Amino acid sequence: MLILLLGLVLFLGVHSTRIFADDWRTAMISRLGPLPWKGLYAAASILGFIVIVWGFRIARQDTLVLYSTPRWMTHVTALLMVISMILFVAAYIPNNWFKAKFHHPQVLSVKTWSIAHLLANGVAADVLLFGAFLLWAVLSFRAARQRDRANNTVYARPNAIGTSITVAAGLVAWSVFALLLHGPLIGVRPLGY
Repeated sequence: MLILLLGLVLFLGVHSTRIFADDWRTAMISRLGPLPWKGLYAAASILGFIVIVWGFRIARQDTLVLYSTPRWMTHVTALLMVISMILFVAAYIPNNWFKAKFHHPQVLSVKTWSIAHLLANGVAADVLLFGAFLLWAVLSFRAARQRDRANNTVYARPNAIGTSITVAAGLVAWSVFALLLHGPLIGVRPLGY
């Protein structure tokens, strides 16, 4: 669990600079320049992600069960993951309803992903991983909305084309990941396929 915790601190710590140290982040970008800052940010993020994956694989060997959920909860999780994938792609597709409505759909995607997995997994390693991401997403969303209000941020108006493309892309992403990639990459076949 210690390696997983270290990875979470590194990965989520890097991703929390806008939450807890926005002025420091701005000063570092001014001092280093945008590209070197992005390079350091990306390197630390990748390292943190690798340590999370490594630590999670080790931590999953300890099967301490904190709570159990009924088998049908996997269907609820699958539905929430469809929503999560749509929200995730909404951050990258222009003029969609999700971005216009929620402003930060990718952070909401992480929140939905975390909740979905906490509903289906009660093993200690899962609770630590998904609980940490849920806490980060809650704090990140709140900080982002506060920045929006302070800056009077205006988001583009949605249209049916942007929204339709977003939903279609989210469904494709969910299908590919849930049906093809989740088993080989994570070691769990979420829908039993």
